[in-house]
Amino acid sequence: MPKKAEKIKVLYVSQEITPYLPETEMSHIGRYLPQGILEKGKEVRAFMPRYGLVNERRNQLHEVIRLSGMNIIINDNDHPLIIKVASIQSARMQVYFIDNEDFFQRKHILADDNNQAFADNDERAIFFARGVLETVTKLRWSPDIVHCHGWITSLVPLFLKKSYKEDPIFKSSKIITSVYDDLYPKEFENIFSKKVRTGGVKEKDLTAMETSDSFNIAKLGLYYSDAFINGSQQIDSQIDEYIIESNKPRLEYQTLDTYINAYHDFYNQVLAIK
Repeated sequence: MPKKAEKIKVLYVSQEITPYLPETEMSHIGRYLPQGILEKGKEVRAFMPRYGLVNERRNQLHEVIRLSGMNIIINDNDHPLIIKVASIQSARMQVYFIDNEDFFQRKHILADDNNQAFADNDERAIFFARGVLETVTKLRWSPDIVHCHGWITSLVPLFLKKSYKEDPIFKSSKIITSVYDDLYPKEFENIFSKKVRTGGVKEKDLTAMETSDSFNIAKLGLYYSDAFINGSQQIDSQIDEYIIESNKPRLEYQTLDTYINAYHDFYNQVLAIK
């Protein structure tokens, strides 16, 4: 009897997922895309930060003790990694939450009530990316596709291609980044490049990043991605130009009526690339 083919596995790393956060273009896709891909026969895992806006009691979050407990070091400071999980029953889907009191207890996502971006968003992005990848490693779940949504996921492609390049869990993973209109003007400390150089990341790996601002951190994520999707109808013109120049596969913006089928077909297209 022939061996049954293994299901394609898709890891979703998202800045926002509804109903845990108010519905936006990004949080809607973060919620319904994994369900749609699951219903097409693929395996999925979904991750997002456990922002202070997320109501743990109402959404029945609980800590996964066996996955929690490690520390992530950023700029010589230890930050405990806490993993929580909740289920979306109607979708037969679990969502994993990356939590840390220093980074994700505040009642906002990337900016405060005055729309001022948080000064430590760079460290929050580092912590989130490394927290997701460490957790997936502990789960021993090897994704064929890693699909990133939102600015806070920008460092996932870098760490995958450099820190985890020899890890058998991620060795064959293809990275797709969805680009949204979520860029904001923010210059980070010059020591950002020092903070991010950890676990195999070297200074030469950051050449795509000309300065330590939010645009260049996003560009770093694009540099290490294998393909792109326009998640918003309008995206930053510099980002758009950078993607065009990369000459990598790209899926144009899709409506809510078409995106699940289009993304599914695009996954198969990217997986076929040797």
